[in-house]
Amino acid sequence: MFALTLPVVLAAASLAAAPATRALPTFAQQDMSFFITSAGSGDGANLGGLAGADAHCGKLAEAAGVRGKTWHAYLSQQAAGGKTAINARDRIGAGPWKNAKGVVVATSVDDLHSDANKLSKDNSLTEKGQPVNGRGDTPNMHDILTGSTLDGRVQPGDGDSTCSNWTSNGETGSASVGHHDRQGGGVNPTSWVFSHPSRGCGQKNLQATGGNGLFYCFAV
Repeated sequence: MFALTLPVVLAAASLAAAPATRALPTFAQQDMSFFITSAGSGDGANLGGLAGADAHCGKLAEAAGVRGKTWHAYLSQQAAGGKTAINARDRIGAGPWKNAKGVVVATSVDDLHSDANKLSKDNSLTEKGQPVNGRGDTPNMHDILTGSTLDGRVQPGDGDSTCSNWTSNGETGSASVGHHDRQGGGVNPTSWVFSHPSRGCGQKNLQATGGNGLFYCFAV
């Protein structure tokens, strides 16, 4: 048998003691400026308001190794409960936006809300670069919270379309959702922004209609 020299033994011991490092993001992932959350709040549509949703976007991006960016959730806010109305389209910056694989999904706000955008099941990926279950998958999770109209603005009228401005997890109330895979049922089945309202605001309510409390995040 060969005798190990002291330097070799010390080097081996050093490697064994070294802590595990987190996998570095790919070059495309570092340039990412759009994703669907890989997980929601776990509390239905109670996201802690817009501020809580924005923080969740930032936390997921940082966990994926993407730092130095300000993230906003694509969510509208209604003029209710002392809050002012805010359109989702007005809080996500000017674009362009890339997914975790470097694909430009939209070049501007107008492009994002046009038929020319590249949002689809293949391109609307999580911060990890993974697809989200859509229609035909088990479970289906294609309902994405937006609280918005087709053009990214607050829904008109007095009805609840944001689950009490993203603070409710009850069976009552509702949130406007879009289909990230651009298929399914509802009044606008192929819209990524507004396909139909949810049946309630709790986690089980959202799951019952094909969702999981996920939402879109954009770097501003």
